[in-house]
Amino acid sequence: MDPTLDHQDVRYEPDERPPLPITIGLGIQYAILCVATVVLTPTIMITVAGAGDAYLSWAVFAALVISGVTTAIQARKVGRIGAGYILVMGSTGAFLAVSVTALEQGGPAMLATLIIASSLVQFVLATRMALLRRFFTPAVAGTVLMLIPVTLAPVILRKLADVPPDASPAAGPIIAGVTLLVMILVPLRFSGALRLWAPAIGIVAGCLTADLGFGLYDTSMVAEAAWVGLPALAYPGVDLSFQPAFWALLPSFIMVTLVGALDTLGDAIAIQRVSWRRPRAIDFRSIQGALSADGLGNLLSGLSGTVPNTTYGMSISVAELTGIAARRIGVCVGIVFVALAFLPKVIGLIVAIPGPVAAAYFIVIVALIFVFGMKILVQEGLDFRKGLVVGVAFWIGLAFQLDWIYPEYLEGVWADLLGNGMTVGGFTVILLAMLEEAVGGRRSRLKTRLTPEIWSEVDDFMVKFVARKRLGKEMERRLRAVGEETAHVLMRGDEGTPGSGRRLLVIAGNKGGVADLEFIATTDETNIEDQLAMLSEKAPNFGEETPLRLLRHYATSIRHQQYHDIDILSVRVESAAQPMAGIN
Repeated sequence: MDPTLDHQDVRYEPDERPPLPITIGLGIQYAILCVATVVLTPTIMITVAGAGDAYLSWAVFAALVISGVTTAIQARKVGRIGAGYILVMGSTGAFLAVSVTALEQGGPAMLATLIIASSLVQFVLATRMALLRRFFTPAVAGTVLMLIPVTLAPVILRKLADVPPDASPAAGPIIAGVTLLVMILVPLRFSGALRLWAPAIGIVAGCLTADLGFGLYDTSMVAEAAWVGLPALAYPGVDLSFQPAFWALLPSFIMVTLVGALDTLGDAIAIQRVSWRRPRAIDFRSIQGALSADGLGNLLSGLSGTVPNTTYGMSISVAELTGIAARRIGVCVGIVFVALAFLPKVIGLIVAIPGPVAAAYFIVIVALIFVFGMKILVQEGLDFRKGLVVGVAFWIGLAFQLDWIYPEYLEGVWADLLGNGMTVGGFTVILLAMLEEAVGGRRSRLKTRLTPEIWSEVDDFMVKFVARKRLGKEMERRLRAVGEETAHVLMRGDEGTPGSGRRLLVIAGNKGGVADLEFIATTDETNIEDQLAMLSEKAPNFGEETPLRLLRHYATSIRHQQYHDIDILSVRVESAAQPMAGIN
């Protein structure tokens, strides 16, 4: 973390209160930018599956209300639920393919049960994020994200051809082509605020082409709809029969839920980076809150019978562009979403959008999902081993999705389970990553308590680790120094309370002459990364700062992850390392 990278263009930080006109104006802007996706996702799901107009109206209404409530919770936090930042929530296209399959095979009630069951995974991830970090990896997210467009292709193709039988054969291609062209050209030609409006501009252009050129934008139900009102109650209930189709589809829902959680994790990190004038270490407790709110949104979506939701990356773009990250903006966005749910005419305008326009819109969305998956993998660093794992997993997922691998042997439940590329690719990358971890060598562990005598136990552990791995005297000297200074840093504030020491687990591994250490302790409110960043900004106090300065001298990189109830301090040490230039 570089203290020179200040965001001086941040006008309002999360805790500050912008004037009411700015709050309302930005709240409406966020909502308008995102409302099309919130409404179109359940619309496509239900129209493709042929589930009926009554259910469609109810699902769209529920999606808007739940998106509004969870957006407000993300901003304000309720206990440990919510990030405490502007993270707009809305319907996610990642669930489209599996949701359409669930609707076709078991109806809305089975879809609701699947969403409820898979939402529980996010609560587990939020509470056990620190313990599941080795399996909840960017490699899994990147691979599954790249497979989402593959599984969505049949749904999008059906919507591209969704025109009346008596329409011109050229209607579908022309309408979709105009929409797609505008959505691509606007961001390529312009930047800033106009780029954010590219999806909306593309949809308007497509609808005008459909209406003026072919008369296919049917707004008759908009004219009949009330200005203010509620849809007819079409709650589907839940299906507790747990038929074979449920068990066949559940792994796919869980896999997409994992990907959605990783997407939320990325958004929660990004919004923290753009919300403060001075850089801060990433607060993983805020990320846990974001995941819990995401899980709550999916749980409510299942209970109400609509498509699951997730955080929108648009939040980060608008916050960075405007320099306004105040929490009250998020609350305002939530209120606008809920208000829109009670405006049937507005909802009708979006639901009536022609199929080719909606399909072109989602072509751009899934293309960006694919690119986002690649970005995650590249940022993680694709060495030969990770590249092999991701490449094999992606192509196995693609092959099973397209029935290239022994389709004659896959029937019934197995066909439903292994016919989904996200499920197969996701499980493949997890299994291969676990195999890579297993062959990487056993790690040394020390379990103890943080007491004033802890440094001697850690010192003995480091000596034995170096001897076992044959790392040499220079590495022994560095690791013993890092162990001693880390023990001093972790013990600060506990010296005067003997017998109340916090629990500590030290894990040491070695790869290619580099030692990776993890110090996992029950929580302390102090973030060591922030303290290290401030060392050069204030007058030296060598009595208190000496352990931190020595730790920074001997370690190659330091990363402090703070979760609810658990701190993880990751330290990398190289035998010929120079004093640290920064904190990773």
